[in-house]
Amino acid sequence: MMLKVHRRKHTLALLCALVLLSLPALVSYNSQNRLEMIQERGVLRLATFNTPSDYFLDKGEPAGFEYELVQAFARDIGVRVELHLARSPEELIRLVQQRDVHLAAAGLTVTPERQQRVAFGPSYLESATAVIYREIRGRKPPKGIEDLVGKRILVAAGSRYGELLQAFQQEYPDLHWEETDQLGISDLLSMVDDDEIDYTLVDSIRFDGQYAFYPGVKKAFEVEAPQPLAWMIARRQDDALAQALETFFTKPETQSLIAELKARYFQRRNSLNYFDTLTFKRDLRERFPRYEQYFYIAEQETDIDWNLLASVAYQESHWDPGAVSPTGVRGIMMLTHAAASEVGVDDRTDPVQSIIGGAHYLVSVKKKIPDRIPEPDHTWFALAGYNVGFGHLEDARVLTQRGGKNPDRWNDVREFLPLLTKEKYYSTVKLGYARGYEPVQYVANIQKYIKLLQWEKRLDRIRHNRESDASGATPVPEIPLSETLPPAL
Repeated sequence: MMLKVHRRKHTLALLCALVLLSLPALVSYNSQNRLEMIQERGVLRLATFNTPSDYFLDKGEPAGFEYELVQAFARDIGVRVELHLARSPEELIRLVQQRDVHLAAAGLTVTPERQQRVAFGPSYLESATAVIYREIRGRKPPKGIEDLVGKRILVAAGSRYGELLQAFQQEYPDLHWEETDQLGISDLLSMVDDDEIDYTLVDSIRFDGQYAFYPGVKKAFEVEAPQPLAWMIARRQDDALAQALETFFTKPETQSLIAELKARYFQRRNSLNYFDTLTFKRDLRERFPRYEQYFYIAEQETDIDWNLLASVAYQESHWDPGAVSPTGVRGIMMLTHAAASEVGVDDRTDPVQSIIGGAHYLVSVKKKIPDRIPEPDHTWFALAGYNVGFGHLEDARVLTQRGGKNPDRWNDVREFLPLLTKEKYYSTVKLGYARGYEPVQYVANIQKYIKLLQWEKRLDRIRHNRESDASGATPVPEIPLSETLPPAL
């Protein structure tokens, strides 16, 4: 009996010794904080939305306010970003809670309900929720919550908007709405624009970034004071990641980047009038699909961006292969007889010949602009010269230089082109009078059509991926990054 007790004591002593010997290694392992783990692996896992504000592919390259800001933070801590796209705020929260991602960035409002489940980094923007309506003559816009009663209201599921409506319902019991996890903000704005629903609720800052593409929608009123937006991170004992975020957002260069990204993504302007925008969207839906592939072929042959070619074609003919001007130019690209002969087009009304021939003609036009002028100004000068004549363009560049501005910069030259209508100025240059306003408007319209076209095609990809994801089909490639996520971190 005494021998068994002695052996047990000996075994216990041996186990204690092993634990003591292992303790330094265990302490060393457990002392590694969240930030150090991210830096050791070299990867920051981000969850966000596939939207025009958060993340999308722009000419094959990742872009978006949130994505670019997170990229800056990743560079700051010396790691790369891997991406996971979520479909709803609830999914973002779940990914963060389960440690499947390190942070979620998607213009998220800091709310008490969310703070009970996740932690937030520093606030970097503020935004208030606004009621969005369709402006129609004779229909009064809503002035307050009471005007929403009995109307068709649709909002994003799992968002703050539903929580706000629930709070208002206590005072207005007849207030009703529906929620959807199948549609994004762009889809909801489109539904309001098409008068399929009466109202939706959207963060003001996101609305400011998109409303230019929906000519009929307006912001009625904001239902709350501006609320802070911040990135979500997991709640845990060590705060190293939170401290790194605090340091990052207090840097002057970060604040400058936020201002730059805000201007780029949330302050869009579209000076096309309501009917121009509406007509473009109709023609994009009804006419463009018949000729789209030919613009892709033309890009392959000439290396000129198909968006530019399609926008030039729209400015020239509204994608009408039978278009004819009073001066005899005709076809989708509205080629003159001489231009058509130069690029081997024998039937200007044939869409394929016109588009591909027009692309080759634009190549020859661009060769008339000095090589020292960089893009995109090189293209804008080529288009302006094509419209008004290269001699008149050169006269405007002379006036620009006389005025102390840069004759190789389009934004400077476009200020002086209209002066060619004034005798005081055109009498001092070689070719004299020209309708200098026209090339300025011509280039400006093409620039706007490019933006509208890129916007609509981007939304098409986002919608296609959302529908493919819901049906289990293979989506259009949208993430050239991480395809899968590892187990919870």
